[in-house]
This record gives sequence, structure tokens and C-alpha cells, in this order.
Amino acid sequence: MPHVVIDFSAGLEDSFDIDLLCKSVFDALILDVEINAPALKIRARPQPYFHIGTEPQTFAHATLYLLAGRADDTKARLSDIVLHAMDAVLPNVGSLSVDVRDMNKAAYAKRVKG
Repeated sequence: MPHVVIDFSAGLEDSFDIDLLCKSVFDALILDVEINAPALKIRARPQPYFHIGTEPQTFAHATLYLLAGRADDTKARLSDIVLHAMDAVLPNVGSLSVDVRDMNKAAYAKRVKG
């Protein structure tokens, strides 16, 4: 179930290993008791058009989607885990940020093979 979507400024993939970024976030999150490792999904996508208020003009923003019901302190802990994992792989990026979003349990649907 948990999903992490990392949007990043296009061009970072030329200087940083985005696959390693995804793996690092995955590896950091699966150590937390709140995360069901087989269901965790990480994906990253470049954003070609952006402008930010910091220098350098580079960013990565992760959105962590969780089924609703977790306490704010749990969300803050998970957000901090993701931010630290991102910072380890992207130390020179101008802006790193994380947001946690609740998914509606009643409306969430999923199918897994295997």
C-alpha cells in the first residue's frame, strides 16, 4: 500500500543516481513498523518545468501516500525518514521536501498478481 512519488527537477538524473534514490528511500522506510514492505512502492519522475526560490535551482519533493488513520507523530517520523534518505543521495540539491497524504480507505482499490 504505501506509495512514495518523488518529483525532481529534470537534469538531476545526469548528476545523481535516481534509481539509488528510490532504493534508499525504500530501504529506509521498510525498517519502520508502520510500513508493509511487500506493498511499498517508490517511483520518481522528472519535472521539466519549474522555478524555485532557492539556489541552486534544483529540487526533489517526495509525497508519501498512506491509508488514512495514522497519528501525526507517525507521519512526522516517516516524513523525516524519507527526507534523510533523500539528503543522503542528493546532498547538493537546492531544495528537498516531503509531504504525507492520507488515502481514503473506502475508495482505495488494488490488485496484485503472484
